[in-house]
Amino acid sequence: MRNIRMTVSYDGTSYSGFQTQPIKNTVQDVLEGALLSLTGETIKITSSGRTDAGVHSRGQVINFHTASKIPVHRWCLALNSLLPPDIVVSNAQEVADTFHARRSAVQKTYRYTIRCGRHPDLFKRHYEFHHPTPLNTDAMQAGLQWLLGRHDFTSFCSVRSTKLSNIRTILKARLECEPLDPLLNSYAIHIYVTGNGFLYNMVRIIVGTLLQVGEGKRTSDSIKEILEAQNRAKAGPTAMAHGLTLWEVVYDQATN
Repeated sequence: MRNIRMTVSYDGTSYSGFQTQPIKNTVQDVLEGALLSLTGETIKITSSGRTDAGVHSRGQVINFHTASKIPVHRWCLALNSLLPPDIVVSNAQEVADTFHARRSAVQKTYRYTIRCGRHPDLFKRHYEFHHPTPLNTDAMQAGLQWLLGRHDFTSFCSVRSTKLSNIRTILKARLECEPLDPLLNSYAIHIYVTGNGFLYNMVRIIVGTLLQVGEGKRTSDSIKEILEAQNRAKAGPTAMAHGLTLWEVVYDQATN
């Protein structure tokens, strides 16, 4: 059996998340259906992690085992011909049998985009959360810095999480602003968070809390207090799903 690794990009607007669910349309279901059509095999794929309904991916990674003899350089072309236009696979590689898309990952980066200003961008409405009033981005950036390092992120985790431990390490966190669009009188704010792993809704709750910081409803230093409280009720709301994208997954070269 061969172990094939691929990168998957998708627009999550029309899907009930990545992971297969009973009687629901998911990215995993569509990928596995395409693999069945291509190889005649019932293949179960492994992903670097699940994404919720409406969340997108630029760099989701999957792997699967197959007896197919299709040359590795033909996999993406063949699969993309069977996939809908909102899912694209790229960068197919044959990897060691020990490679596991989730367990072998050493860090992930998520990006959340906010359109700040009077008007939304019509052509990016599925990928940006629109916030019509000004935000204090300096305060938001300062708040982000409290998240760096190893912490218990219970306050920034959905109460529906089933993880045994809520301790995670945030390696990098930054905020970037695009130039003002004079036609729309608005601009995009990108929040990037890189960590060794993430809890259920963690990034969206972080963003929902930072929005309150940007609105002046909380201070930058309140992020530290929220972390220490280890209480979901102390943090802000869960930001809308459509602004979130799984940006990148990084692996140790030794596992490839």
